[in-house]
Amino acid sequence: MWTWYASRAAGLVSLVLLTVTVLLGIAGTTGAATARWPRFAVARLHRNLSLLGPAFVALHVLTAVLDGYVPIRWLDVVVPFGSAYGPFWLGLGAVALDLLLAVITTSLLRARLGLRAWRAVHLSAYACWPLAVLHGWGIGGADSTTVWVLALTLSCVVAVLAGLLWRARSWSGVAR
Repeated sequence: MWTWYASRAAGLVSLVLLTVTVLLGIAGTTGAATARWPRFAVARLHRNLSLLGPAFVALHVLTAVLDGYVPIRWLDVVVPFGSAYGPFWLGLGAVALDLLLAVITTSLLRARLGLRAWRAVHLSAYACWPLAVLHGWGIGGADSTTVWVLALTLSCVVAVLAGLLWRARSWSGVAR
């Protein structure tokens, strides 16, 4: 039973950490900096959280598979849409995990890949994050409709949408 709680808790902590990571990535690309938060600090925090978030994703996956309440196999974690349990929603999580692993791997190999190849894969984080949110919302069952989980999820969505709007405005030169 503890694995059930651990899986949900790790999933929600992952959501928050990955949301902050996305926001810091956006802040870094827009050149956001202040006297208190120079660009190198934003970049360092983004890098550190981008490793902490996946650690909680790993805990989420490990406890979900070990829980045994629903039939989730290790193969279901990385191969999308083949699970006996919630194939669509679990499949979205598998796609998000695969994209996350690609982003992490290419980030670790960035010096060998070159900036253009790294950036092409790194942009898939913009697909990874909403897929992970949809996975949590769809597979979370009754948990995802509790007031506090819904408020947390919607806060993360609103924050990322605001960050994307800010980034789009900085690209167009409207605000900087």
